Amino acid sequence: MASTPPPFAAIFDWDGVIVDSSTAHERSWERLANDEKLPLPDGHFKKGFGRKNEYIIPYILGWATPTDTARIAHLGARKEALYREIIAEDGLAPLPGVSELLESLNRERIPCAVGSSTHRANIDLSIRVLGFQSLFAGIVSSEDVTNGKPAPDVFLKAAASVGCTPGHGVVFEDALVGIEAGLAGGFKVIAVATTNPENLLATAGAHRVVHRLTAVSPTTVRELMTE
Repeated sequence: MASTPPPFAAIFDWDGVIVDSSTAHERSWERLANDEKLPLPDGHFKKGFGRKNEYIIPYILGWATPTDTARIAHLGARKEALYREIIAEDGLAPLPGVSELLESLNRERIPCAVGSSTHRANIDLSIRVLGFQSLFAGIVSSEDVTNGKPAPDVFLKAAASVGCTPGHGVVFEDALVGIEAGLAGGFKVIAVATTNPENLLATAGAHRVVHRLTAVSPTTVRELMTE
């Protein structure tokens, strides 16, 4: 007999929701720019937040033409390797409330998945550092989708990875393009004010806005799914 699919899933963006990795990511772009003798435009990091490197490198940084896929891939891979070097040097900690929320969702058999624009190697390293190996039933990363956020693909695949029907779940996001992606996929969205102010997240259409995940429990997730 086939197992009964879970009624809904909790799908988490990674950077800015599970961990505050913004400093490490920004430093990795700076190291790459220095190594490659490339300019960094003002405001590049904020403009690229939540997007795939395949978009950032040609359209925000202007380091390659959109059709120069080999150069984009080379620069993107080097940037992510530098990021992992920084994490290995400095360590990593979960944001407030993350561990408690993930553990409580697992206890109540609400499947948790990652849906992120970051690379899989970054997520795998972070999960090992944090000791979160048993807390996520599915992981979908940058390499798993062609269309990055604000397209909903990464969240739709994350829901499918834990056996949920498309759009049937709650997405946790901090980036504006991530909120847009969650809404486009038909999900309920809880926005966390780690990288953007609460009023901006609310105007972006999030169903709930919280300062930190300490304000969220499995009850919050269930109530939102019934609205």
